[in-house]
Amino acid sequence: MLSEAVTDLAPEFGAELPLVVPVPLHASKIKQRGFNQSELMARALVKQKPLDMQLELAPKLLIRKRPTDSQTGLTRHQRIINLRGAFGALSPNVISGRNILLVDDVYTTGTTVSECARVLRRAGAEKVWVATVARVLKSETTFARVGEGEQGRALAMAAGSH
Repeated sequence: MLSEAVTDLAPEFGAELPLVVPVPLHASKIKQRGFNQSELMARALVKQKPLDMQLELAPKLLIRKRPTDSQTGLTRHQRIINLRGAFGALSPNVISGRNILLVDDVYTTGTTVSECARVLRRAGAEKVWVATVARVLKSETTFARVGEGEQGRALAMAAGSH
C-alpha cells in the first residue's frame, strides 16, 4: 500500500527523486524494541521500487535527539510540546536543496511528521512529502473501508508537501 501511495505521488516529484527518510526513534527506544518500524517500511518501499523508481534510503539524515513521552492520549497541543526540539537534522549539506519523502508508520494528528518536516525544511530541504501506512480517523469515519472513497485511502495515505 505504501508503494501505491508513493506511485500516486510520483508525478509531483519532478526530475529528481526525493530521498526516503524514515521518522527516527530515540536510541533508547530502538534498544528496547530492537527495530524502528518506520525504517523497516521505508526499506521495503525502496526495495519494492514503485514505478521502477530508484529511490535512495537516507535513514541517518534525521535523528531523535531526546526520548519523548508516548503520544497516545495526548491532545494536539500536548503532542506539539512533547515533540518540540526532539528531532535534529544531520548532514544539512546533503539535505539542502533536496526533496524528501518522509515515512512514518501512523498518522494521528500530524504532529510528528510536521515537526520532522519543519526540521528538514530548516536544514534546507526543498519539499517534504509524507507517506504513511496507517491513519487514525475521526470517530465519524472509523468505519470506512479500504478502497472506498477518500476515507478508504487512509491506510495508504500520502500527504502533500509542507
